[in-house]
Amino acid sequence: MPKVTFPHMGESWRAFKMLLNDLGNEVIVPEKPNKRTLDFGVRYSPEFACLPLKILMGSYMEACLNGAEIIVTSGGSGPCRAGLYGQVHKKILNAVGQDIDVIVFESPRAHPIDFLRNIKKLNPGRLSYLSVYDCVTRSWEKLKYLDRVEKLTHSLRPIELEKGNTSKIYQKVIKWLDDAHSLEEIKRAGKAALEELLLIPRDLGRNVVKIGIVGEIFVLLEPSCNLDVEETLGHLGVEVHRSIFLTDWTRDNSNRTTQETLTALEAAKPYLPTPIGGHGQETVGHTVLYANKGYDGVIQLAPFTCIPEIVAKTVLNGVSKIHNIPVLTFFLDEQTGKAGMVTRLEAFVDLVNRKRTNDNYDLKLGMAT
Repeated sequence: MPKVTFPHMGESWRAFKMLLNDLGNEVIVPEKPNKRTLDFGVRYSPEFACLPLKILMGSYMEACLNGAEIIVTSGGSGPCRAGLYGQVHKKILNAVGQDIDVIVFESPRAHPIDFLRNIKKLNPGRLSYLSVYDCVTRSWEKLKYLDRVEKLTHSLRPIELEKGNTSKIYQKVIKWLDDAHSLEEIKRAGKAALEELLLIPRDLGRNVVKIGIVGEIFVLLEPSCNLDVEETLGHLGVEVHRSIFLTDWTRDNSNRTTQETLTALEAAKPYLPTPIGGHGQETVGHTVLYANKGYDGVIQLAPFTCIPEIVAKTVLNGVSKIHNIPVLTFFLDEQTGKAGMVTRLEAFVDLVNRKRTNDNYDLKLGMAT
């Protein structure tokens, strides 16, 4: 039975664990990235590689030490370097003595034959195509509920009466989804999780700040990479709306581009008409959309040295002025500290609140005019 692992991205590992187990693999669940993970990543990665490459490098090294034989990951197209990470990680791991194979899933829409071949490699139980389809359907349903539950926490944290209650209940209810296996069990657990969260005592009349989160997908999805920025903002009284969830990204790459992504790309055209790789265009487009929807501010999260996000950051300076929406950018690397980030977030939320109470507040001057 092959020992298989994959990247840790938020709570999505619960769905991937079930899928790979059902296909007949022994799953080495990736550890939640921590200091040891980052130490491994920094030690074995090129110095100027971006944070996602380093964290994934560390995660894979930990999985290898736990007996993993195969890494399953995604690829990518366009000028972003992330599409090559699977091959880079394999070369580094093999060079340091780890006998590991890497299976890279490209977009099934663009590479349907390779997609089916990879599924076959991960199907040691030799399940029929119908059975594989059933496994994929159930894991997809679990992934959708994991995203729905997480989205709900973003709305609940800023209005909860007892600080931290939402996070505590969230950790409880996602275990219900983790334990569910059949399609009916998953649906039942997902609905129960949403209902349990809605029972949290909250102040429905509280006037909350609304901030959009944009940027590179990995630092958006993995809380240990962005230092739990969404939870921190929630406790500061901010309702967060993240521009990317894994289910949205999967739809974009497996079937057809979602209307939300198409709308974001269209909104970016006046400012960044050319695809630059990664999520650079979406970062700009979603910022424009958040401004049009009346959001109070936008936070861009980007790995240090990420060229698409660096370009997007330059463009966002103009977008911020044109649409009069505050934009705060964090370039994240292994040196980023949580205390410093929290201080900047507190200052940004204070600025946003000042702007909300005075329509004549000038972002360039930092004062009312």
